[in-house]
Amino acid sequence: MTPRVLLFDLDGTLTDSRLGIVRCMRHALDGLGAPCPGDDVLASHIGESLRATFSALLLTPEPVRVDRAIALYRERFTVTGLYENQVYPGIAETVAALAGRARLYVATQKFGEYAERIVEHFGLRPHFAGIWGTDYDGRLDDKVAVLRELIRAEGVAPAEAVMIGDRSHDVLAARANGIRSIGVLWGYGSRAELETAGADALCEVPVALEECLARLG
Repeated sequence: MTPRVLLFDLDGTLTDSRLGIVRCMRHALDGLGAPCPGDDVLASHIGESLRATFSALLLTPEPVRVDRAIALYRERFTVTGLYENQVYPGIAETVAALAGRARLYVATQKFGEYAERIVEHFGLRPHFAGIWGTDYDGRLDDKVAVLRELIRAEGVAPAEAVMIGDRSHDVLAARANGIRSIGVLWGYGSRAELETAGADALCEVPVALEECLARLG
């Protein structure tokens, strides 16, 4: 039996957004004249909030500098980076099939407006009851808070929901909200990362997701 509510992460779960995100991080750091690590280091931050990412990359939580980095990131992302992205093979078909059996949401640490545009751009929007992401004022600048607000606003019973994501942030946020989770292995997180975080199950490829959900119950 498929759980009644499925919460999908976006980056690394529905779409492979590494190229656009890494280029936008580099744009921001270059704009500040800050040292920029290699692409693999930049990509390791995918899934975090931008504030956490730039605090780490700039080696400071200083708000003015971090805010400037975020502004530079968004300067490129809104025009170009958002579309340097592609849906993982098998995701469109899997999401369409699951939408007939459960209520689907996107729950991401990406800014909500961008998430809406990406999901719409790739033709996935009709399958989702809602798109939840972070906001301008920072109130939801954390995956735990995003899930908490989604649960409250959408009337989701945690026991009937499953979070599907590729990073430890997804698993830990699900656990904090009393939700089970499936860690997906086609994204940016490793098997060890997801197991250590406490994922209830792991899924190798998108086409196996329905089977993984059925085993989870």
